[in-house]
Amino acid sequence: MKKIFLLLIASCSFQILLAQSALTPQQLWSLGRVSGLGLSKDGKSVLYRVSTSNLSENKSSSKMYSMPIQGGASTEVSDLSDLMPNSRISPDGKFQLSNKEVKINKVHGNEIYPDLPKSNVQIYDDLNYRHWDEWEDGSYSHIFYDPIINGQPREGKDIMAGEPYDCPQKPFGSDEDFIWSPDSKNILYVTKKKVGKAYAISTNTDIYSYNIETGKTTNLTEGMVGYDIQPAYSSTGTLGWLSMRRDGYESDKNDIVIKTEANNINLTKDWDGTVNSFVWSNDGKKIFFIAPVDGTTQLFEINNPGAKNQALLQLTKGDFDITGVVGQTANTVVVTRTDMNHAAEIYALDLGNKKIQQLTHVNDVAYTGIEKSKIERRYVTTTDGKKMLVWVIYPPNFDATKKYPTLLYCQGGPQSALTQFYSYRWNFQLMAAQGYIVVAPNRRGMPGFGVEWNEQISNDYGGQVMRDYLTAIDEVAKEDFVDNSRLGCVGASFGGYSVFYLAGNHDGRFKTFISHDGIFDMKSMYGTTEELWFVNWDNGGAYWDSNDAAQKSYNDFNPMNHVNKWDTPILIIQGGKDYRVPIGQGLEAFQAAQLNGIKSKLIYLPEENHWVLSAQNAMVWQHEFFKWLDDTLK
Repeated sequence: MKKIFLLLIASCSFQILLAQSALTPQQLWSLGRVSGLGLSKDGKSVLYRVSTSNLSENKSSSKMYSMPIQGGASTEVSDLSDLMPNSRISPDGKFQLSNKEVKINKVHGNEIYPDLPKSNVQIYDDLNYRHWDEWEDGSYSHIFYDPIINGQPREGKDIMAGEPYDCPQKPFGSDEDFIWSPDSKNILYVTKKKVGKAYAISTNTDIYSYNIETGKTTNLTEGMVGYDIQPAYSSTGTLGWLSMRRDGYESDKNDIVIKTEANNINLTKDWDGTVNSFVWSNDGKKIFFIAPVDGTTQLFEINNPGAKNQALLQLTKGDFDITGVVGQTANTVVVTRTDMNHAAEIYALDLGNKKIQQLTHVNDVAYTGIEKSKIERRYVTTTDGKKMLVWVIYPPNFDATKKYPTLLYCQGGPQSALTQFYSYRWNFQLMAAQGYIVVAPNRRGMPGFGVEWNEQISNDYGGQVMRDYLTAIDEVAKEDFVDNSRLGCVGASFGGYSVFYLAGNHDGRFKTFISHDGIFDMKSMYGTTEELWFVNWDNGGAYWDSNDAAQKSYNDFNPMNHVNKWDTPILIIQGGKDYRVPIGQGLEAFQAAQLNGIKSKLIYLPEENHWVLSAQNAMVWQHEFFKWLDDTLK
């Protein structure tokens, strides 16, 4: 009987292996997308959402679930209101916070000229007239506190009445931008109280406290001139937040600051890293935070806030990313986790033994039928003698005796960490599944390798970072299994800029290029992008400034100035509602390629911004991406 049982197991395992296939775009988009919502009020259950895409209907839907914190069966829940604490309700239960759009300024022709009701003119006399993917329409998101009467919130008071400022911050602000104080007397909110040109050139968001009894507003971060965001109180009433030191530098070192009666204390000032997000421990004695480190994002803790010597400890370690903290109960912290072969799932970390246990298994069945990629760490020596981490992702069932086409992946940001992330568009597992080796270098400008490494990209777009890229591909290309006649270079945003720049500076290495929403002309980029603090900092100023850094950025490092050396097929992808890297960048590049006789194709996404959010548009993106590679590289 035992032999029969073992034979059955072996047979089933063999059938599963036979049934496995390489990941396809359709399979990628069929995966459930897991996000942690929080813990139940009693701390016994994890609450989470699973979103799924319906390609035929071009939309997504989601369901919510509850499961025991120690693991086990999940239960679908239709209403979380009785299960989760509601952070919008004041601790004393008397008020509820809400945010609503409030019309402040007239922008449209039919508003300014009521006798011309069919006019669709937009009129502006200052900058910040559009942001991310929306034109300014004169409305601003404001915070209201609404009295709760007979269990229901009623229309309340606008604490930002008449002010042309947004909270939550646009475009990526959320509920964490406005909170109650523990005594229910104050509302803390994040906003940047600047308009027009001042708004466009500054990152100086502040945290304000509005007293509901006096109506007085106080700036809690007065004199702190960088980003100040994510205010959060501990259970003992201590306020903490994330803070950057310098105005105009959106990728500055992000520190955790706490407020004491005497002063503000920067807990991570002397730590050579940058913080993504944080939460307080239940007892208020520690802070858990997520930060990039050595090509991953991990969970850390710092204890004894306010003490002279801060003990900082890394709690997780491995080739995976901790992407969020769902909550804490007793000695367990619940987190979300990904790696390059797996979409996000929820895990429980035991703070005692540091063991991490998977709780949700939303995509387990799907992954039993999908072949995994081998993910390898490599460390190479850069041209200036530094050690650089390069992720190498291999096709499933990789055979070192064969030769493979290989892609250099150029990360965006430009100061975004290249970690064990799982993207539904720039997905390394999917690229490798089509038969490509992917080389993904943690080049200059990546957080997780110290502040100096992270900052070396500013004012040097075409310098050391480009040498880092070429070092990475050259080192991996020494392997016999890399086909040096079939090397490609792909990327988006700053990665798209990198593609445009390398297209004129690659010395024949690459046989194909793909650039998505990349900067092609640094001068026209400066003239049409919306967040001017970004280009001011990274380029050394405006293109008319005479300083050496600006002149080098807009001349030597400007991809359009190297078009005369373009000689390689290039696919150009551009979003129509991308106001960060506006439409002219992609169109100019395509026109230059066409007029110079370069094999080229333009993929224009009129309703997409800097990303691709529509399911069917994303599927077209995938098809065209791999069709181009098949045509020019295989």
